[in-house]
Amino acid sequence: MNSSTHFNHIHFDAAIVDLDGTMVDTLGDFAEALNRMLRDLDLPPVPPAAIELMVGKGSEHLIHSALVHVMSSGGAADAAGAEAKAKALFDRAWDRYQHHYLAINGQHSALYPGVIEGLKALRARGLRLACLTNKPTSFARPLLAAKGLDGFFELVFGGDAFERKKPDPLPLLKTCEALGTVPARTLMVGDSSNDARAARAAGCPVVLVTYGYNHGEPVRGVDADGFVDSLAEL
Repeated sequence: MNSSTHFNHIHFDAAIVDLDGTMVDTLGDFAEALNRMLRDLDLPPVPPAAIELMVGKGSEHLIHSALVHVMSSGGAADAAGAEAKAKALFDRAWDRYQHHYLAINGQHSALYPGVIEGLKALRARGLRLACLTNKPTSFARPLLAAKGLDGFFELVFGGDAFERKKPDPLPLLKTCEALGTVPARTLMVGDSSNDARAARAAGCPVVLVTYGYNHGEPVRGVDADGFVDSLAEL
């Protein structure tokens, strides 16, 4: 793991772990649910490569981005026109997306290598674990259970648990509060600039995995304390 010297000497009491792109490769779930949603709305599908760039900022952002993408591809007069059409369809799209995502949740996704080993290692070191994701809680809990991860976490907070989502620091601060730990001794483990920015603002040390969803940008360019190719390296 690449890390700064001070990072190596921190004693951690807890770790907050992201879900999508960090523990589970859920791109297949997103693509399946989004494209079923779009089909219900008589709209064309979005390829997984485009969807990957939209992931990480919560389901609302994902749905809106997918709608804007297809409206733009359909020859909308301008960006403002695509935005307006997306907003007009959003409520119907959200309803259909929820329906489909809950039906397929976990069926088109897989654990990344080393996740179980990494979580076991963190627990073996006495760290308390919380899962903090921008995915809605009603999606996150069943996914953790389906992948055999729910037993590792004493707390699970989704993107709807607090007033704001990552990259705002509020979710991390609230999670630390719920854990009863101070941010400086609580490690954030994620896959994107959203996680790193939230951690920096909250005062949490942060490690990023190199394989997740970082909006199409190189993850090693993000301001973080370290990078790992597998959670097993933790």
